Amino acid sequence: MELSKDSIEALVKMMKEEMLLLDIDPYSFVSPSAYDTAWLAMVPADSNQPCSMEPMFRVCLDWVLKNQTQEGFWGECDAHGNPTLESLPATLASVIALKKWNVGKENAEKGLAFIRANAENLLAGHRNQFPRWFAIVFPGMIELARKTGLDLDFPHHLKGLLMDIFFEREQILESDKELAAGGAYPSLLSYLEVLPSLLYAANEQEIMKNLSGDGSLFQSPSATACAFMATGNKDCLAYLQTLVENFGNNGVPPTYPVDEELIKLGLANQLQRLGLAEHFTQQIEEILTQVYQTYTKESSSEKSNSVASVATQLQKDSLAFRLLRMHGYNISPWSLCWFLNDDEIVDHIEKNQEFFSSVMLNVYRATDVMFSGEYELEEARLFSRKVLEKVVSKGTGSDNDVFTKSSTFQRMMEEELSLPWVARLDHLEHRAWIEQNEMNALWPGKTYFHRISRAKNEKLLQLAVADYEFRQSIYKKEMAELKSWCLKWGLSDMGFGREKTMYCYFAISASLSLPYDSHIRMLVAKSAILITIADDFFDMEASLNDLNILIDAVTRRDGTGLGGHSKAIFDALDNLVKETAEKYRQHQGTDITSYLQQIWCETFASWLMEAKWSKSGYMPSTDEYLRTATTSIAAHTLVLPASFFLKSSSPNAEISPTAAEYKTITKLTMLIPRLLNDIQSYQKEIEDGKMNYVLLYMKENPDANIDDSITFMRDLIDKKRKELLKHALMDELSNLPVESRRLHLSCMKVFQMFFNSSNRYDSNTEMLQDIQKAIYVPLDVGTWKPLVPVPSQSGSNKEFQTTISSQQPVLRPFKYQKRRIIGYQASLPIARRGYVNMFITPNFRLSFA
Repeated sequence: MELSKDSIEALVKMMKEEMLLLDIDPYSFVSPSAYDTAWLAMVPADSNQPCSMEPMFRVCLDWVLKNQTQEGFWGECDAHGNPTLESLPATLASVIALKKWNVGKENAEKGLAFIRANAENLLAGHRNQFPRWFAIVFPGMIELARKTGLDLDFPHHLKGLLMDIFFEREQILESDKELAAGGAYPSLLSYLEVLPSLLYAANEQEIMKNLSGDGSLFQSPSATACAFMATGNKDCLAYLQTLVENFGNNGVPPTYPVDEELIKLGLANQLQRLGLAEHFTQQIEEILTQVYQTYTKESSSEKSNSVASVATQLQKDSLAFRLLRMHGYNISPWSLCWFLNDDEIVDHIEKNQEFFSSVMLNVYRATDVMFSGEYELEEARLFSRKVLEKVVSKGTGSDNDVFTKSSTFQRMMEEELSLPWVARLDHLEHRAWIEQNEMNALWPGKTYFHRISRAKNEKLLQLAVADYEFRQSIYKKEMAELKSWCLKWGLSDMGFGREKTMYCYFAISASLSLPYDSHIRMLVAKSAILITIADDFFDMEASLNDLNILIDAVTRRDGTGLGGHSKAIFDALDNLVKETAEKYRQHQGTDITSYLQQIWCETFASWLMEAKWSKSGYMPSTDEYLRTATTSIAAHTLVLPASFFLKSSSPNAEISPTAAEYKTITKLTMLIPRLLNDIQSYQKEIEDGKMNYVLLYMKENPDANIDDSITFMRDLIDKKRKELLKHALMDELSNLPVESRRLHLSCMKVFQMFFNSSNRYDSNTEMLQDIQKAIYVPLDVGTWKPLVPVPSQSGSNKEFQTTISSQQPVLRPFKYQKRRIIGYQASLPIARRGYVNMFITPNFRLSFA
């Protein structure tokens, strides 16, 4: 599709129309579960009636017949359309359901062919480290397939890999013999449909005592279907009937019920992370308003303290806290941190770190928006970070869970821990999320993730790609214009200092999602280029006499008599001020020339003061130094003129050009970059004879060394950053428009990015890869990875194979005992509702081609 504003607006309109369904049918945004739908399709009608050998839920069987992919599998795809590990058990379950009712023979054969052809590729990435859920579910489904008479014919070289999976199941079952929720998470009983019968045979009471009030077993459709077939419980039946009534035609969800607000928060989070929030401001605001009303009515004591539901509750709370706070809602830290007061839950998370890693990542991200004095959030951040670090350090541990298996998710955790949110720019964050193959994952479930429905995800991904690449086309054009402007005014090759045209434009374009046609990007980029050149001119090129003459010319706005570099700097500044003032006059009818002039004069004066200190050897106090140095860093020179264009307002009332009257948020935006810069540049500035806070702090604290000085500064930065964040996000602390406050926050993040762990701004190479990704390199959203072609079937595919080849090597089953188990006999208890008729009972064997 040709990139254009009109095409993007058409996609936005289409998505907005679909979002109208959020309040009517939020489940339509969650991908149905082929695995669970197939299990409902297996449930037979009442065995007491002559026609019992037919499905109770025909609509589920019909869904299975109609929803096989062209490639032959059932189940989930990642965000880029590739089958996930979950497709193996989902395909087996679907084939078993078809075989059970002797329908869809061609579908079943195609599904088996997919498994034979592609099992190795799907399993290969998890060798020796299968997810816990998979090690439980897949062996059980293999056993059930065999007992149904299906010949899987795995390639012979997969024998060792499959043995590993069965052995891993043995280890899991031995380590968690308690079937109730006191063991590993999720409880083994939530996998009832695939558990070896010896673990619960004739123990109906264990099943019954774990049923929820709605008749479900841990809100799992598949486990509840099995529980009904094993017990005939009427509450289980009512739950299943409700599922089919609500979802039968579209496939049942992997969990039911689900907090509908969690679905909405998941969608809002997706829009935010894909860089699409500006297109859906009203829709996101409506979601957050509704969620906020829930949280204001709910106390932490009302949170679910059930370990079975803590993962879902924490997922919702972490998404809600981050989104609400980022949008200016006054939400209590305890809405997220409540779990820290429950020793049982804390212990449970620590014992099941792999499963909770996805949730803990979201808790950790939620604490990014922490304000000063919120010690409970500090504790939550430390706790979640500790969990994530342990999971990352295990890396290839044999019992890691699904959420650590994906190299994508492993990389996400590592990046989140290594680079703070305040040092990451939005545009590149959006790119990273678009390119993640797990970006359609919403929250963890019993097996894999709950995911955005395939159709909705395709539309969101299409829109996100179009929006990102359209922005890139704008950025490339503006970058070319900026280079031409620098050439025109003689700024491209001054013969001294730093040439940072690309860096300056990248910083503003990647840090804030401004409207496509915004003038602000060019204004800030030109200002940053001019600041860099003028600062270097004052530091290393001109005499004090030259500097005094230049400042006099800037103050009078008259460059008569200037020459050389002084004239080039003055002319570029004069052009920038006139251009900016004229644009504002055209839009608002007000002349802001005097305001712009005062800001620039103040900045030039601070550079002159620092030049005098350097040339005279004068060492100011830290307070005196900061009064000048917070101005010379020129952060306010970037954000205040740009703020005039963000919202119609009187500059007199809201953006004062006088340092003594700057808003607190502006003062913080000036202080933090100065301290960040000084930490990374003190060594160079010692050589250049310049003042630096690191050195001045040691002068005032004779017992302190370099490390002490830097530690003090980092602590101060952390404190002031939290203050700035509160001023940027909360309306009641400032009468500046929210757009201006967000620009202040973005400015701080740019400096954090440049000076987080080194002086990236002065490096000629360190930023180039990020610049290329932000502006020039097309997105890599992946393409469908070609699956192994499904081989044609020998003989007729109109009949099922119901025998097991006796000519192939086998893994003989063992009874459940320590260190000996490889496979389990999965004959399930005789059911009151015809379950005995479900499976034929040959001894279990794995056959290999």
